Amino acid sequence: MPSIKIPKKSTDTDMTPFVDIAFLILSFFIMATKFKPPEPVEIKTPGSVLSQKMPESNAVLISIDSSNKVYFSLLSEKEPERFDALIKGVNEKQNLGLTPAQISNFRKTYMVGVPFAGLKQLLDIDATEQGKVKQPGIPVMDSTNNQLVWWIQEAKNAFAGEKLVYLIKGDGSSKYPAFEAVIEALKKNEEFKYSLVTSLDDVPEGSALELEQRRNN
Repeated sequence: MPSIKIPKKSTDTDMTPFVDIAFLILSFFIMATKFKPPEPVEIKTPGSVLSQKMPESNAVLISIDSSNKVYFSLLSEKEPERFDALIKGVNEKQNLGLTPAQISNFRKTYMVGVPFAGLKQLLDIDATEQGKVKQPGIPVMDSTNNQLVWWIQEAKNAFAGEKLVYLIKGDGSSKYPAFEAVIEALKKNEEFKYSLVTSLDDVPEGSALELEQRRNN
């Protein structure tokens, strides 16, 4: 019987579709990733062994730097309209006369550390350039003019009916009076729960926390 020759097929694989898919995935992650803006003020927080992640939405971050200046930040990634509600409330209550452009710029402003009298000037600066501006801090030391009280009040109004987390991020070199003034501003708004932002340290050997982690692993 005549032998039948089976045609040989090439074993080479066309990688072009795979390369296209790889570039599509890479493009998706580049466009979808949101990077945290650089903080205008360097704050060296004390260490702790608690590994709870800091919330990125529905939170107020109050920062205290090494020279006891106080700053206010609103964290709300998915609801930018909360920024509008907050700044419009501040503008109305303090009669600041902010322009629509200044109100819009507040959405991109990561940190406010100026008295109400200096807010217009801060919001006139592009958000990407605000980190180069040395802010004097929100006045808090005078109990009759603790302006942080108003920022917290308007944040509560902006998130009316929703849970709002309060975070305090203090430099390890900051003094107690500034921290006390921040707590007083929270108390005046009937807010008595807050979390401290710290740097993550290693869990001490032999501690109860280390034993618990071993059991969970």
